[in-house]
Amino acid sequence: MGGALQPGGALSNRRARRRSRVPMSEINVTPLVDVMLVLLIIFMVTAPLLTVGVDIDAKASLPDVNLPRTEAGQVAPERAPLSITIEADGTLYLQNAQISFEDLAPKLAAIRDAGGTAQVWVRGDTQSAYGDVARVLVRVKEAGLPVTLLTDQVAPR
Repeated sequence: MGGALQPGGALSNRRARRRSRVPMSEINVTPLVDVMLVLLIIFMVTAPLLTVGVDIDAKASLPDVNLPRTEAGQVAPERAPLSITIEADGTLYLQNAQISFEDLAPKLAAIRDAGGTAQVWVRGDTQSAYGDVARVLVRVKEAGLPVTLLTDQVAPR
């Protein structure tokens, strides 16, 4: 008899080849999910660090205060930011003009309603009271404006 009917002959080789070409009907998504979760965690950790710091040139015309020093990088805003300065004795400045704490909220609301600045930079002296800085931050948030705390940059260790 011919070799086609014997086990291991040409007929069984064709069947083996046909079975090996059957496409896999399941996709293993576990590696994809693992990679996406790692990327999500990395972006969640690094995103807040991307907007910390100050551009040195932006401070030129503002009241002089002794800012805290951190290792944060510089920020380059899309539009000119609105600056609120808190001196060591608690004196407030909106840009270059001195302002009382009571007048701060209405001014910020008026700026927001007029379609003004998109970013508020809060510059607190290292000797200013934490409560003064916190009160200003609350007023800015109540006005619905995004806020950034400014620091001076030091070299990383």
